[in-house]
This record gives sequence, C-alpha cells and structure tokens, in this order.
Amino acid sequence: MSTTTSPSRLPWITAAASFGFFVTQLDVTIVNVALDAIGGAFHAPTAQLQWVVDAYILALAAMLLSAGAIGDRVGPRRAFVAGLVLFGVTSAACGFAASPSALILARVAQGAAGALLIPPSLALIAHAADGDDRKRASAVGWWTAAGGVSIALGPVLGGLLVESLGWRWVFFVNLPVCALGAALTLMVVPPTPPKPKIPFDIPGQIVAVAAVSLLVGGLIEGGHRGWGGAPLAALVAGLFLAAAFVLFERRAEHPAMPLSVFRKRPAWTAVVVGSVLNFAYYGLIFVLGLYMLRALHWSPSRAGLAFLPLTATFIVSNLLSGGLVARFGARAVTAGGVLVAAGGYALTARLGAGSTLADMLPGFAVIPLGMGVAIPALTSGLLASVDRHEAGAASGTLNACRQVGGAAGVAIFGALAAADVVTGLRVSALSAAALLAGAAIGLLLPSREKAARPAVADARKRR
Repeated sequence: MSTTTSPSRLPWITAAASFGFFVTQLDVTIVNVALDAIGGAFHAPTAQLQWVVDAYILALAAMLLSAGAIGDRVGPRRAFVAGLVLFGVTSAACGFAASPSALILARVAQGAAGALLIPPSLALIAHAADGDDRKRASAVGWWTAAGGVSIALGPVLGGLLVESLGWRWVFFVNLPVCALGAALTLMVVPPTPPKPKIPFDIPGQIVAVAAVSLLVGGLIEGGHRGWGGAPLAALVAGLFLAAAFVLFERRAEHPAMPLSVFRKRPAWTAVVVGSVLNFAYYGLIFVLGLYMLRALHWSPSRAGLAFLPLTATFIVSNLLSGGLVARFGARAVTAGGVLVAAGGYALTARLGAGSTLADMLPGFAVIPLGMGVAIPALTSGLLASVDRHEAGAASGTLNACRQVGGAAGVAIFGALAAADVVTGLRVSALSAAALLAGAAIGLLLPSREKAARPAVADARKRR
C-alpha cells in the first residue's frame, strides 16, 4: 500500500486520529461525577478518590514522551492502533476493579495505553497534511475539537451513566469508541514509515518516566499531606532527575526528546503555555465537580448536564481556530485566546453556596471560547516549527508537559477545596485567571531578537 496521502483522505485520517484524542481526554473528566459513587461503593476517602483521577493523568504524562519516540520508530499508524486496543483492554480492567487499589492500578495502565494515542495521532495528521500549513491548522482544529468536546462531554455522559447503569460504565463506554477508531484507522490511514533502525533511548526514557512520576506524585501527595517529608523529597528527586534527563538527552546519539527542537521560540512557548492551560482547566473542572455535588447537592446527572455549555462552545471555538491562525498567526491567536479564558476564570470566581446554573453560564461560555482557539493554535504553531520526522517527539513533549500541568492543577486546587469547597473554588478560579493572564502577556512580549532591531535602528539614526 502506498504511503502517500491524497487530499480527499485528509478528513478521514483526521477523523480517525481524533478518536484517540477523544477517548483519552474523555477519561480525564468522565470520572469526576462518578467519584461519590465510587467512594460509596468502596468506602474510599477523598484522598484516595483524588488518586483515581490523578493516577490516570500521571501515567499519561509520564509515558507521553516515550510514546512519541515509539510512534516515530515503529510508525504512527501501527502505534496508534496498538494504543486503541490497549486502551480498550485497560478500560475494561477499570470497570471490573474490585477495590480502590485495583481501580487505581488499572487507571495507571489505562493512562500508559492512552499515551500511545496522542503523539502518533498528531504525527498521522502531520504526514497527511504534507507540509500544507493551512490544511494542518484546520486538521489540528478538528482534532482539538474532538478532545475539547470529550473533556466537556465527560461529566455529562458520566452523570447519565452513573445514574442509569452504575459507575463502572464510565469505563466500559470506551470499548465501542476504541473499536470504531481502530477499524476506521485500518481502513483509511496508509502505513506510515518508521524511522530506519534508530536505537531506542532507554536510559533517557527511564529517567523521564521517573522524573515525571516523582514530580506529579509529590504534587498530589503534598496537596493533602502537606509539603514536607515524603512529598518534598519526591519533588526534589523529581527536579534532580529532570535535570539529569536534560544532560542525558544532550549527550544521547539518538535522543527521545531532541533538545534542538526546543531552541525555537514557538516550541518552548507552546510547552509553557500549554502546561499553564491544563493546570487551570483540569484543576478547576475537578473542583467544580465537587462543588456541584457537595456544596449545591446536585445529582451526578444534573452536575454533568451543567457542563454541557462547555461542549458547544468548544466545538465552535476549535473550528474557528484554524481560520484565525491563517489570518492572524498562531502566536496572536494563542495569546488572545488565553486572555479570553482568563476572563472566564475570573467570572467563575463569583460563584458561591447559593449559585445557580445561570450564574455559572458566563464563565462556562467564556472559558472554552478562549481555550478552544488557543490550544489548536498552540499545537499548530509547534508542528509548523519542527520537521515532520520530529512531530511525534515534539508533540509527545508538549502533551506530556500539559498532562503534568493538569495533574498539578488537580492536586493543588483539590487541596484548596478539601476543607471548604466554595472557598477553594473561588481561590482556584482567581489563581487560574492570574496564571493565564501572565502567560498571555508573556506571549505578547516581543522576542529578544525582534526587540533588539528597533534599538539598533534608533542608534543608527542618532548617528
């Protein structure tokens, strides 16, 4: 079978790739409205329930870098289909779990399987677009829309499943999605060539997984145990291993994360801003779920349906992003979107113990409006700045850092809400708004090179 892609196949390949991002992002939030049911079934405390959420995010973050390297080496099509099969199997293991410990372990395996879906799916799109920036931006917009919709749809679907079929079905629902995604991929995606016999960077991968695991684990445990003792030791060890990883990659002949890619401004700003976006969104969604269930005493289905406005806005803004990038550029669209999202978080900070759905709607509309245009622009800008053969490693690094940011948000905002969920929600929303505003302002600042040129010109005029 030919490895070239005709233009007519690009929408189908984008649809197939979107199945992977949809199902991985769905499992970030679908569990949130099932936490009380899981806690009641297993008599699990809040700290253990937090691990049901974060075990998945931790494993996803820790394995994304390795997944990018695997996809580049074996071919993204093969890696993507394998990821869909493994995700279905591990989702079934979550659904059949007989204890909190078994569920947490299954969630770890599910997150590791999910990592095989994200970098290869973006690599499939990069190959299919064949260097056409406009087509790639449009395809990434659809891909991101699938993830944005699934994040927003997760609480809605989760609430309906918990009340009608039970909490285990928030995991069983993944099985038909994975089956459809695998079938479509095998039908429409031509085999993508692997890198020719490039050795796998085993030391770098081990150090990267250990560093991410310690950093995220330290943040999670520090959130509910305090920031001394074991959590502090884990954070220090994680930072040490992160520094060691950079040294490994600088000396490796075939690094898993080519550091040369991140010498370019679009690449490293994408990583920083993407991490901040996930920190704010994942953290606040976790707290909002607890707020609706515990402060407002809503049912799981009502809490889930309250998130529905997020879905519609994400669809519209994700699909608008490609056209905005083509007209204004990825950097301007990303910065503008982040500022809009910051305003949405500030609106959410007004919620209290007697708030209604009408009070929530302004924030629920503005947050995805900003994030929905920012994230595709961010991803498209990253892919445009790297060679196609580096797409897997670059997108793996971006998404690994985004997931670390998301896990940190759940840990820190969850700790703020542990004693008083209403106060925790307000502080979390204001913190998110401040962080996002800072990130957007940083994006708007000129680079050092651009800033230097006017100064040189002025000096010449004075002469």
